[in-house]
Amino acid sequence: MFGLFVRFTCKDEAAATAARTGEQIRAHEPGTVVYAVHRVDGQPLQRAFYELYQDEAAFDEHESKDYVRAFLSERDKYLSATEVDRLSFVSGKGVEG
Repeated sequence: MFGLFVRFTCKDEAAATAARTGEQIRAHEPGTVVYAVHRVDGQPLQRAFYELYQDEAAFDEHESKDYVRAFLSERDKYLSATEVDRLSFVSGKGVEG
């Protein structure tokens, strides 16, 4: 099991409401176990993501998708800050390590 915790700060409200890739991830990424996007209370331009993959190969597959690559190549248009923490699974409920 491999995961990421990501925090984006969007440049403006239009960027904060831009199209998401969630539907593509659900349809085309069986190795993506959890891909959850959250608004941050009191920070209307921030989004927090919890991403959990079966393994690093599933994460690499996610990163290779056209819709992910397109976002990554254009994210500077939409984001003023990005923080990424790589996570090593220890334990949890609802997922197997």
